[in-house]
Order: sequence, then C-alpha cells, then structure tokens
Amino acid sequence: MTWNKLLQPNLILSGSILNLTPEIIQQYNLKGLVLDVDETLVPMRVGVASPELQQWVKQIRTHAMLYLVSNNLSEVRIGGIARSLNLPYYLGAAKPSRRKIRAALNSMNLPVQQVGMVGDRLFTDILVGNRLGMFTILVEPIVHADAVLRSHPIRNFEVWFSEILGASINPKKN
Repeated sequence: MTWNKLLQPNLILSGSILNLTPEIIQQYNLKGLVLDVDETLVPMRVGVASPELQQWVKQIRTHAMLYLVSNNLSEVRIGGIARSLNLPYYLGAAKPSRRKIRAALNSMNLPVQQVGMVGDRLFTDILVGNRLGMFTILVEPIVHADAVLRSHPIRNFEVWFSEILGASINPKKN
C-alpha cells in the first residue's frame, strides 16, 4: 500500500468528534468505533469527559460498539476517562502499532471493515486504521481553552507532509 493510501482518511470531519452523528455511522455501515482519547475526546491533560462528550457517547453507543485506545500511558487519566464514559479501553497502544487495535477489534467481534478508527492524528490513528483495513475518520483536535492560541505543529506537519505524499486532507461536507 502506498503512503498516500496509508495516510488518506476515508472520512474527514469538520470540527470535533461531536460532529460524528448516528446518521454518518449508519451511512458507512459502521457497527463499531475505536476512539483515540487525547485531543480526539478530551484536551491534553484533561482527566474528565465533558458533559457534551458524555451525551455523545450515550447517543452513539446505541448505534455502534465503542472502544478507547490511547497511546497515553497514564492509567489514572485514561482509565478515569474510560470509566466515566463506561467504555472499555487500552492505553500505551504505541500507534501506529496494530497490537492493541487488534485486541480491541477482537473484543468487539466485528468484521474489521465495519469498525471505524477515529482520531485527530494522521501518522498514528489514521495510519494504524488503514494498515488494518478499518474505515478511518479524521476529526479536528479538541484543545484546552488556554491552548487555543497555540498552533498544533505536529498535526500541521502531518497534514503538510501527507499532502506532499498525495493524500487529500480536506473535510467532507455532510
């Protein structure tokens, strides 16, 4: 598989994961979602799920199985977020390593093509999802209010480099 294919999300959403609706999930025949945590669900260093995220999870879980898989190593933080959302999780995933994503897929017991990998990073979340044949969804990062003025140099570099390699990183209009 070429780099542009490995880094090309199947769906690019404008805005945060909260814009991923049941209608979109049904449109792409997804029965499960593997969710990144840091800046996909919560801002970096935030240890609790927002009321909006809790409501989103409550709504989405009636349409798809959900599993959290994070590169973060903090059991206290990631475990706390997962427990507050009542979701299973893996931490220390080392994405784009496929090991813990495969474990989540095995736990979900769904065909890989019916599971979406949702994240804010191309070189971790999208790359691992594409390597496994999952439906990949890129969302904009959720950042803490005091960090809004800072740019995201790593994500900006990933987008720039991916476009050089031939991936198209423009949000789809839904």
